[in-house]
This record gives sequence, C-alpha cells and structure tokens, in this order.
Amino acid sequence: MKNTLETRLGIFFALALIAAFLIMEMLGSFDFFKPGLRIHARFNTVQELKEGDPVKMAGVQIGRVEKIELTENKVDVTMKLDQRKANVKTDSKAMVKFAGLMGQNFVSIGFGSPAGRKVEDDTLIETEEQPDLNALMVKLEGVASGVENLTKSLSGDSIQNLLGPFTDFLKENSPRLTAIFSNMKTISTQIAEGKGTVGKLISEDTLYHSALAAVTNLNDTTSDIKAAVSQAKIVVSEINEGKGTIGKLVKDEALYKEAATAMTNLKEIFQKINQGQGSVGKFVNDDSFYKNVKLSLQKLDKATEGLEDQGPLSVLGIAVNSLF
Repeated sequence: MKNTLETRLGIFFALALIAAFLIMEMLGSFDFFKPGLRIHARFNTVQELKEGDPVKMAGVQIGRVEKIELTENKVDVTMKLDQRKANVKTDSKAMVKFAGLMGQNFVSIGFGSPAGRKVEDDTLIETEEQPDLNALMVKLEGVASGVENLTKSLSGDSIQNLLGPFTDFLKENSPRLTAIFSNMKTISTQIAEGKGTVGKLISEDTLYHSALAAVTNLNDTTSDIKAAVSQAKIVVSEINEGKGTIGKLVKDEALYKEAATAMTNLKEIFQKINQGQGSVGKFVNDDSFYKNVKLSLQKLDKATEGLEDQGPLSVLGIAVNSLF
C-alpha cells in the first residue's frame, strides 16, 4: 500500500467514523433510531433532567428521555422505552432521581402491582416528586449557620458565666450534698437488705403471695360473673323463644288476651261498685246500712249496761228485747 495523501486521508476518516460511532453508542444516540414504546409522565419540576438522560427500573436502564416540554403548568417528559426490557405497568410511578450529589439525573420507574396491565403507546403514568436538592442545600446551609452562631456564642467567657453560679452552689453546699448522697446510699443499702417497710415490701414474699391470692380470687369472681352472665343470656334466649313458664307467659298471645279480658272485666266491676250497682256496690255506697249497724251497736251497748246485776235468763231476755 502506497503511503499517499489519499491513503492517509482515508484512514483518518475511517478512524474518525469509528470513533464517532463508538461515542454515539456510548451516549445512546442510536436509541432514537430504534423502535420502542413511548410513554409520558408529568412532574412539577424535573430539576436538571435533560433529553437523552436514561430511564431506569430497579437500576437497570430500559430507555431514555426523548423530549421535555411544558404542558398545563406541568413538565411533560416523553420517554422512549426498549420493549424487550421494559415491563412498565399502568400503576407504575415515575420519579426524577440523581446518582450522587454531582451525578447524572435520570427517571426511575417502579414495578407497579403484579395485577397491573402493561402500558401502551402514549400512556400517561403517575409520578412522585423527589425533594429538590437546592432546597435541601439551603436548609443545610441554615443549619450550619445556626451551629456556627451557637459555637460563637459559647466562648470561654459565656461558658464561665453560665457555669459560674452552678459551681459556686456546689462549693457552698458540698457538705450538705455529701450528707444527702451518704443518706441515699444508706437507705438503698437497707432496702436491698430487706430492712424497713419498703425493704420488706420488696424482699419478702408475703406481699407477693397476698397479691397473687387477690388476683386469683378476682379471676375466680370474674369467671363466676361470666358464668352467671352466660346463664342469664341462656335464660333470656329461652324466654325469647317462648320456652318455660315465663317464656309462655311472655310469648303466648292467648294468655295475653285472657289477661286483658280479665283486666277489662275487673275494671267494669270496680266501675259498677263505685256507681253503687249490685249488692257490693250498695253495701259500699249506701249510708243506710252504716246507720243501721251503728244503731244496733248502740242498742247492744245499752243492753250490756244492765247486765251486770242480772242473772243469765234475765240477761238473755233483756238482750233480745233491746235488739228487737
């Protein structure tokens, strides 16, 4: 092969074409010329997302961002997916993420539910908003400023001013504090040894057994109450079903009708008595019977006055004459 100008130019253009091909393959530029599935997602903000950024599912690239445009106060992101890799469902959600603080932005799509249907061309999926990195940095800057101001305020003089009264208090009351701690140690030792009321309550088993017996009795009482309630429920159920004497009294309509009839008859009888009808009514309402009885008693009283000095036969005759 001759080392001519034409040969060198041909080799240069061939190498340039191969390099361009490799660069475009690395950047994914050839993806735009391949057939695929196009879906949409609308975000409030896409941060630094650009056309050509990858679309991933669980960290695996399944497509690229094809177009970004503003639509209805939202940012509409059109994504072109590889149908062989993508398994996006209608209930999958998209989120704009970034790989590290200075990394590339990309769109992350979730798996969705197993029962979800696969998306078709021009399907609009739901989105989730990622916290804005700039807002987080502003908050972190505010926190750092607050910490810096706090460290500046805690200088040697300020710490001395804060802790000075406390140290003076400790120096002045050191004997008292020592005595207090000594007494606390003594008390805790006596309690640990089972001395005193508190120590006995903690160490002896009597209180434990008494409490256990009380709880056991309470459980037994509760069981009895539950049994009584259960029996009461059974009795009420039987009454509602019309079983037994009370159940029949409650459920038997014939008995109810008979009782209603009896009450009606009793009401009519009392009405007649109050109106003075019949023998009992006349006996209750007629004053002549009361006057006759009173008169007879008066005659009997007079007859008994003269009986004291009379014989038996005389008494009988006087009594008969007085009454008749």
